[in-house]
Amino acid sequence: MEGLSGKVAIVTGGATKIGAAVVRAFLREGSKVVIADINEKDGRSIAQEMPDGTLFVQTDLGDDAQIATCVEKTVAKFGGIDFLVNVACSYVDDALNATRKDWLESYNVNVVGSVMLLKAARAHMVKRGGGAVVNFGSISAKVAQTGRWLYPVTKAAILQLTRNQAMDLAADKIRVNSISPGFILTPQAEEWLAAQPDPEKERRRQEDLLPCKRLGTPEEVAYTALFLASDEAQFINAADILIDGGRTQLYQE
Repeated sequence: MEGLSGKVAIVTGGATKIGAAVVRAFLREGSKVVIADINEKDGRSIAQEMPDGTLFVQTDLGDDAQIATCVEKTVAKFGGIDFLVNVACSYVDDALNATRKDWLESYNVNVVGSVMLLKAARAHMVKRGGGAVVNFGSISAKVAQTGRWLYPVTKAAILQLTRNQAMDLAADKIRVNSISPGFILTPQAEEWLAAQPDPEKERRRQEDLLPCKRLGTPEEVAYTALFLASDEAQFINAADILIDGGRTQLYQE
């Protein structure tokens, strides 16, 4: 894809399965990538795959000082910032039983953390002539789901945030879009399947809900993030792209 080689991306949640796929996708296109994640062990392990093109910065998105340090280290190492990809997410959710602390933690990581990162990085992106932000929503933001309140609500907030950011940052030549994955084979999805009475039966049921009859992969999500950052997507702004195999249009609980 055009417009990615030599550019610099910060990927929050870069140590997760989807985040790591995003990191590797940018690296294959010649970008430099900063892995911003609270998980030091996995973050450093991924960074070691291509040490010249990556930098791991342990970052808690609930801590503005750590966010500022991440931005400073990115600029010091690679000279600037072009892209922000906000994969990091809290999955804490106990519906009505969730505490105020749970709610605030969910918003702090899923929504506010990405805003503070953009706030810290904006001037550096402007210096490079603009750039792109890719936020992570979810199909959970678009439908009602039993027993899930925090995750879907914060993901819905991200979709509205994306539209507002796109409007306000257009003058800076910073495009802001979001992607909404469906059932992707991540550790969280595998854990959920394993907890079902009949994991294989439930997996087949989930696959049968999709026209393509299979679940998605982290790499398929990464390709879409890569596209939205590329020059090929220069006329795409304030959009949300579903990566769900068509499930949202045929949703069943």
